[in-house]
Amino acid sequence: MSEQLIDKAVEQRAGEELNASALLAYLKEHVEGVGSEVEIRQFPGGFSNLTYLLKSGNREMVLRRPPVGAKIKSAHDMGREFRVLSLLQPHYEKIPAPLAYCEDESVLGTPFYIMERVRGLILRNRKPKGLELTPELMKGLSMATVDNLVHLHQIDVHESGLVNLGKPEGYTKRQVEGWIKRYKNAQTDDIPNMDQLEPWLLERIPEKEEVSFIHNDYKYDNLVLQPDDPTNILAVLDWEMSTVGNPYMDLGAALAYWGEPNDTEYMRYFSLTWLPGNFTRAEVVDYYQEKSGKSAPNMLFYYVFGQYKLAVIAQQIYARYKKGLTKDPRFELLIYGVKSCAEAGSRAIEKNRISNLF
Repeated sequence: MSEQLIDKAVEQRAGEELNASALLAYLKEHVEGVGSEVEIRQFPGGFSNLTYLLKSGNREMVLRRPPVGAKIKSAHDMGREFRVLSLLQPHYEKIPAPLAYCEDESVLGTPFYIMERVRGLILRNRKPKGLELTPELMKGLSMATVDNLVHLHQIDVHESGLVNLGKPEGYTKRQVEGWIKRYKNAQTDDIPNMDQLEPWLLERIPEKEEVSFIHNDYKYDNLVLQPDDPTNILAVLDWEMSTVGNPYMDLGAALAYWGEPNDTEYMRYFSLTWLPGNFTRAEVVDYYQEKSGKSAPNMLFYYVFGQYKLAVIAQQIYARYKKGLTKDPRFELLIYGVKSCAEAGSRAIEKNRISNLF
């Protein structure tokens, strides 16, 4: 039963195939235990960096590379993501072991990195066959998810060297201003709710902020779970946006992905947090405060920014699709995601709460 629940890769998508001979030559030189051939498949999830399963010799590895046509260097910096894993490794056990980083674009046409595969269950947006997601299980997963986020935020950024990844002073202000600029650069449609959120956020940037290591894309489908006990997190994936900054920005980003039963269909698309037994967004905050021993300030601001940021990410991908830089048919619908996130942010402001918005 548990083997059936292991996350599976599929055939590579058209236009996103890797050069097998060039990759094999690189692997033989930089990774131990590879064989005379390499099997390449692609993981179907995700809307950002492309992720592939490599099998060669006695190794199972995962390769990450930027999406085709992407020019947002800060969001697709393979070297930085590899460095994050390397710095985390001595201080945090729930990561895939980093194996190699290649900045030579002559190999695959773009920088990439390789890490060890962690075999496990990933809960995407559909219930997995062969596993009953009971309310008890989902509550346990909710608790484990928040527990792990608190643990991440408590890593000593100075002892680990992670402090060198970013500039924590003024982090929140830079993020708000930066994502507003990104939206304007990628905008394709007039969306009144997005226009409303911009001044609201700019007027409420907190003057004081804490400093932690933050993941910045923390959600169920970036967690590798033990199939026989899905409340046990084996690894956290997708560290491309991690940095050092305000931990409540990280919590707000996680809440933007955290759908509730009465949310719109799009808000429930990315995660199974809306199933019975899961925390509500308000309960996530309450439990985070309990486990961290700290009072989370003004979570309405951080939730609204999380929705705004998620809207901009969808907008950037949609803009690439509109320009013909990617042909993934999933991207055509992302403009509705931009509108949905903007609506959620506006409703949170209107109702002055982060839960029970619809």
